[in-house]
Amino acid sequence: MLINNNSAAPTNENTLQGNDDFIFDVTTETFEAKVGQASMQTPVIVDFWAPWCGPCKQLMPVLEKVVRAAGGKVLLAKINIDENPELAQALKVQSVPMIYAFFQGQPVTGFQGVRPESEIKQLVDQLIDIARKGQPDALDIDAALLTGKTALEKGDLPTAQQAYVSIIQEDEKNIAAYAGLLRTFIAAEAYEQARGMLETIPADIRSHDDITAAEKALDIAELPPVDEGFIKTLRGKITKDENDHAARVELAEILFSSGQREEALEELLASIALDRDWNEQTARKTLLEFFEIVGMSDPLTIKMRKKLSIVLFS
Repeated sequence: MLINNNSAAPTNENTLQGNDDFIFDVTTETFEAKVGQASMQTPVIVDFWAPWCGPCKQLMPVLEKVVRAAGGKVLLAKINIDENPELAQALKVQSVPMIYAFFQGQPVTGFQGVRPESEIKQLVDQLIDIARKGQPDALDIDAALLTGKTALEKGDLPTAQQAYVSIIQEDEKNIAAYAGLLRTFIAAEAYEQARGMLETIPADIRSHDDITAAEKALDIAELPPVDEGFIKTLRGKITKDENDHAARVELAEILFSSGQREEALEELLASIALDRDWNEQTARKTLLEFFEIVGMSDPLTIKMRKKLSIVLFS
């Protein structure tokens, strides 16, 4: 059975609890519990700062912003060196701001001074990756992506969905997993679920080519059946002018959405043979999108890919 739309939108329990759980002050007395013990499961960034330090006031808001965006996968501990000189001395903090990152009770990286937000994001991503690899039962994302892709091509939609959802739960910004999951919904003709899932994709990856290609495939799949009169009109335009590529592509989309897939692919191949570069290779791009929808291992796709190769290299 296919999963419902709510299952396609993974949530993080820490996010529901509030961001205050991610960022906190630490003292000499609480360091072991809030940094040492906490870092056994989750990386902890430790920010040594002082009230009189101008650069500290520049860096701290950036740290807080990036840590909040990580949604609980990384924590931020703030230590005032004026109030906790023993900690500063123990970790050989000679100037502030000084950043240490702890995982499994040990410092794994750090830096001194103010850094741009992009570098802070890289640090957080690095820590998340270290934590993921440090877990013995961590998901092998590359293997799961291959499982999802293979299952989708074979039409095993439940297996494909399970693989893609497990990846998203592990990596909430995995573009390939979102695109693959969208295509499982399309293959299952679960268009409403696919539309709902589009709303759950993080904004910063929403416009990636793989996501927009999957959305285009959804647009095509949702095209309503068109009456034969309109199809006849398009065919008439093509008969009158074989180079009316706009009519060919529109006809192909209509035929494809109506279930006449092979004929649709043939129209696109004809357009490519006449002018492969028309409108920034729209016909070829549409053909590849159709291949994805049909399935790369489907006999029809294999047959048409061979024809495409002949057209492109003739």
